[in-house]
Amino acid sequence: MPIYRIAVGTPGEASHPDALKAALAEFFSMVIFVFAGEGSGMAFDKLTNSGSTTPSGLIAAALAHAFALFVAVSVGANISGGHVNPAVTFGAFLGGNITLLRGILYWIAQLLGSVVACLLLKFATGGLETSAFALSSGVSPWNAFVFEIVMTFGLVYTVYATAVDPRKGNIGIVAPLAIGFIVGANILVGGAFDGASMNPAVSFGPAVVSWTWTHHWVYWLGPLIGAAIAALVYDNIFISENAHEQLPTADY
Repeated sequence: MPIYRIAVGTPGEASHPDALKAALAEFFSMVIFVFAGEGSGMAFDKLTNSGSTTPSGLIAAALAHAFALFVAVSVGANISGGHVNPAVTFGAFLGGNITLLRGILYWIAQLLGSVVACLLLKFATGGLETSAFALSSGVSPWNAFVFEIVMTFGLVYTVYATAVDPRKGNIGIVAPLAIGFIVGANILVGGAFDGASMNPAVSFGPAVVSWTWTHHWVYWLGPLIGAAIAALVYDNIFISENAHEQLPTADY
């Protein structure tokens, strides 16, 4: 990865109106995403009287997260890029697509959005618990760690291929849909094992509101490593300097 493309940013960037608007867009996108995603799980618990998870419940969770992320990315795309995930922001930073200071603003907004969404859910449901992500029986932290790395790799690789790559052309139109689809598909794979977070902010909000931090590190370290690998692979192999030189000039 070309090191010169990684930027810290200027001191005034944190207070620049455009940066603040982008952070606010990330906040609202995260509220939309977490309210629908976490809320779907709470609705399932209410309907089943906190019964055990069933295949239909897993499918409902996958659909809720896929639909909500599609919307959350779409509504933020023109303002902040529609990251809606600290791991995506981290991957964008490593590829030189966002400065460190702007990325920190995004992280703060994303984490706050998740906490606010969970607080709203707790109030709206009359005090029902916003359950933190947890490992299923027989799943070790290291099993979940690998799950989170691989699933987040798929997510951030999809983000790079459909939204970041300068050659994306018309495929960029379906980027939010593709991003929502890969998250929904990954939930069908990993949901029964560790909840399939792929997003540190999505894990952070419920953990704060329920004050449950068991194995919480898995839901940070796994996604960040997966995002870093995806960013480095895609940026170095497919958006290398040679690739830029060979791009047709008519499309962008």
